[in-house]
Amino acid sequence: MSFYDVIHSYDWGEIQKEIGRRSVGDVERALSARTPGLDDLMSLLSPAAEPFLEEMAQRAHRLTLQRFGRVMGMFAPLYLSNVCTNRCVYCGFNAGNTITRLTLTPEEAGTEGESLRRMGFRTVLLLSGEAPQVITEEYMKRALGRLRPHFSSIGIEMFPMTAERYRELIGQGVDGLTLFQETYDEASYGEFHPGGRKSDYRWRLETPERGGAAGFRRLGIGALLGLNDWRVEGFFVALHASHLLRTCWKSQLAISFPRLCSSAGGYEPRFPVADRHLVQLICALRLFLPDVGFTLSTRELPALRDGLIPLGITTMSAGSHTEPGGYARSGKGGAQFEVADGRSPGAVAEALRRTGYEPVWKEWDAASAFA
Repeated sequence: MSFYDVIHSYDWGEIQKEIGRRSVGDVERALSARTPGLDDLMSLLSPAAEPFLEEMAQRAHRLTLQRFGRVMGMFAPLYLSNVCTNRCVYCGFNAGNTITRLTLTPEEAGTEGESLRRMGFRTVLLLSGEAPQVITEEYMKRALGRLRPHFSSIGIEMFPMTAERYRELIGQGVDGLTLFQETYDEASYGEFHPGGRKSDYRWRLETPERGGAAGFRRLGIGALLGLNDWRVEGFFVALHASHLLRTCWKSQLAISFPRLCSSAGGYEPRFPVADRHLVQLICALRLFLPDVGFTLSTRELPALRDGLIPLGITTMSAGSHTEPGGYARSGKGGAQFEVADGRSPGAVAEALRRTGYEPVWKEWDAASAFA
């Protein structure tokens, strides 16, 4: 049974109502649970849990220390192309937006990789718009050949592919797959994705399972916070994670918490997520999923990122550019979104050390085996 079948046994509106009905007593029972279940999760995500945020934060901190210690994995995004055939209403790469389109050559991608390596990074996440006619199999083979010598771990966050294609990429040195569903509400999904291959809700939803079947060592999921009610999105992210932990148990799982921010096109989130609600979401999911990695990007301001370090985050990006050629190339393409934390990787590492955490730049040596 795929997650598409699982999610169809739940109703978005009913989950929303149930979360809204939760009481202080429900929250207290959830906090006393040794192993919180989905019912407890709804209580922790509810408005009734807001007065308990300090207690939730303390518990999330203790759990994260027990499971992950005082270390923070560091990575950088590397955008290969901003060419895209999709028309996602919130994205700077939307095919209808007037931005400078750019696809790095494999040689330019290698130069970007050299720049990131000099900054200290050994883990990289490769991204692109959805344009298979540009990011071809031959292109990826050549680009990976240029990038492998610089990194111990290479992940991708691109358009959904088949399990067979993922196996080919694994054979070329890619060990991680990240893909956000954006919103788990199928009824409104098409409103946000009116054109392009991304408009296929099910094809996208089942991608992490194809990635797990193909053999990726790392899988990453998440919802784009601001498109829909964050409390309900949080429930379905957790439900998805629980399914993947059962069905893709050979892969390490991570959840990201991207909040909508400014981009070309000027889309304004219909359901803005306040800082305190982002904290509640992270803490609630940590209590429910103690062994899952949590990732935080440079979409967030420095002060908030620093404050979230002890509450469950296990991996962070730093010094990020969200446009192709942002690290080494003088002629840059249009960005996917605006970066809020513009600190250098060194400055972020120093902030981590001040908080008592050790930045870890290198995960393992998978990619080097292909050099």
